[in-house]
Order: sequence, then C-alpha cells, then structure tokens
Amino acid sequence: MPADITASASRPPRGRRPGRNATRQAVLDAARARFASDGFKAATIRRIAADAGVDAALVMQFFRSKDELFAAVMSISPEALARFADAFDGPEESLGQRVVRAHLNVWESDSKDAAALLAMLRGALANEQATAQLREFIESRLTEETNRRALDDHDSAVRVALAASMLIGVVVGRRVVEVPLLAGEDTESIVERVGPALQELLVPRPRP
Repeated sequence: MPADITASASRPPRGRRPGRNATRQAVLDAARARFASDGFKAATIRRIAADAGVDAALVMQFFRSKDELFAAVMSISPEALARFADAFDGPEESLGQRVVRAHLNVWESDSKDAAALLAMLRGALANEQATAQLREFIESRLTEETNRRALDDHDSAVRVALAASMLIGVVVGRRVVEVPLLAGEDTESIVERVGPALQELLVPRPRP
C-alpha cells in the first residue's frame, strides 16, 4: 500500500457486486477516498457505504467500527487494534505505562503491522492532510477511555491531543529521525520515562 493515504482513488461504480471479495474491496476503495477527502473524524460509515453503493449494515459486517475500517485501509490487522485496546485493561495506576508499552510494541515489532504503520507515519510527515488523519486516528484510540473517566470535555480533548502527540513523537524520534540516544534505548527504559507523563494526562489527579 502506498505510504501517502491521500492518493486519489476513483469512486467504485454503483450496482450489484460480483462477489464478497469485490464488495469488500469496493468498500475499502470508497473508505480510502473518503478518509482522504473528509479526514478521519468527519468521514462516516454511512457516506462510505453510499460511495461504495452498499448498505451501511454491510460495511459493518466487514468492519466492526470506523477504527477497524481505517486500520484495514492502512493494512493494520485487527489484532494490532486489540493490543491497543487491551492496554486499558488493568489497574488504573499503571495505565500510562501499559499504553506506552502497547504503542511501542505494535510500532516497533517485526510484523507487517509495524511496517504499515511506519509507512503511514512517513507519508504523514510529508503531507499535512495525512498528518491530520494519523493524529485523529491515534486520538480516537484514547478518547473513549478518557471520556469514561468523566473529564471535562475541553480538558479531556486537550489531554488526549497531548498524549497522542507524545506517542507519535516518541516513534518519530526512535524510528524515523533515529535520534541516537532514543533509537538505542530499550523499550522498557522508554516506558519507564514516558509512562508517568502519559499517566498524568490520561488519569489526572483530582483537583483540590
């Protein structure tokens, strides 16, 4: 898959599809074009389904959420998404470290997921629209959990934006720019240092 996810994609023709695989591909093509034109937040399953000439319910049969559809467009497996989600299971006092660890384990593994994510990141750094899509996607993985903690809407949004920026920045420093000290540091050392900062953003202490 090209790194630049904003590459133009022609809208698939409407009408009956010859088979399940072709229908799924039509949905992916429509999603790729819609994410590129509208951005991750504004793109909707309903609009993507209309572009592909299918029902929204059928899109949800292929992909259980917009996050999963975006990940499929970027060639990221559902297992990688699950690893991000699983980081929120466990004691609240160690959430920050778990999130950083899960983030690095997915981005820095030898899997196809890591290769796809790094390709997306490199493309995003060269394209403002792709950068926004990547940021919105990572923020969406954090927003639901912070909202569950009943934070003020604005405060929650700021904290999520900061957390997403930190996570992206660590990967850029280690895998793209390859800052020597960061690139050579082991994962757990990074987790120990970044985890507390993410903890404060995702689980803020009560105000006096």
